[in-house]
Amino acid sequence: MKKIAVILSGSGVFDGTEIHEAVLALHAIEQEGASWHCFAPNIAQHHVINHLTGEEMDEKRNVLIEAARIARGNIENLENLKAADYDGLLLPGGFGAAKNLSDFAFTGAGCEINPEVKRACQEFAKEEKPAGFLCIAPVMIPAIYGPGAKGTIGYDADTAHAFNKMGGEHINCPVDDYVLDQKRRILTTPAYMQASSISEAASGINKLVKELVKLA
Repeated sequence: MKKIAVILSGSGVFDGTEIHEAVLALHAIEQEGASWHCFAPNIAQHHVINHLTGEEMDEKRNVLIEAARIARGNIENLENLKAADYDGLLLPGGFGAAKNLSDFAFTGAGCEINPEVKRACQEFAKEEKPAGFLCIAPVMIPAIYGPGAKGTIGYDADTAHAFNKMGGEHINCPVDDYVLDQKRRILTTPAYMQASSISEAASGINKLVKELVKLA
């Protein structure tokens, strides 16, 4: 059975992992006959958002502890992730990817990636194992894989511009499709960067995961 490592960034679209994307991805992995294994960095969230009002809350939360909600406790500290133990990698979106796994939400094209996230992703790259990035998560690709890496966040012009400015090659893509960088074995799909329903998000995620497991 192929094993896919999944890196989460908290729990909730505005300050962590997009929950629908994460669950759809885990379900798709199982549907393809593979197993999923969740990881998250043991760090403080950048901030906490009230998902009812969209306002910032005066409290602190931990990315690993929050991500454990999605994984039903079946999750490990990201520092334990070794590419040698897995066949592929997947990172769902949600603002946690741009606030906790990186600082793209605040610095744009000048963003830096959390060192543990970068190490893990680059280990998979070094071993030529495939990696899938959903929604906003692909913004980390140029900083991880270097100049020329291809990916999509859908059609958002500002984000695409930042992706290109970082040295990546952005490719526009509809919600029900994905982009494959064959050379680097990177797969990306817009998910909720474009989707207006769970079904729409699933259309691209299912195709991406199918290909990810095939390549793994």
